[in-house]
Amino acid sequence: MLLLPLALLGPGAAAAAEVLQVRSGTLLQVGDSNRSYAVALACVAVEAEQEEAATHWLRDRAPRGTRVNLRPVGQRDGVLLARVRTLADRSHQVVLDLGDDLVAQGLAQHLIDADPQACGTP
Repeated sequence: MLLLPLALLGPGAAAAAEVLQVRSGTLLQVGDSNRSYAVALACVAVEAEQEEAATHWLRDRAPRGTRVNLRPVGQRDGVLLARVRTLADRSHQVVLDLGDDLVAQGLAQHLIDADPQACGTP
């Protein structure tokens, strides 16, 4: 089921979706049209002791209804891995790359073995 979004978007393509729920410090439930699926933030990892703070930060910066662009980079255990950027709208004027901003806040680290092409600046 998660292969469909990857097949439609292809690597590096961007598509708009909406945050339905922040499930953890790196896991979102997103939806587009009639679909809903789990999306893990690619290229970053959150340490166990930072998980609660990272989850709260994501809920504050990407609450339910926030429009986001997904840049799929793969999948792991049936979960789409993607770079996730918020879209500017009336309530969110600043565009955020959620993974990079988690790192900037000291709540996550860039993965050492991440694909530099997929994890470079979007």
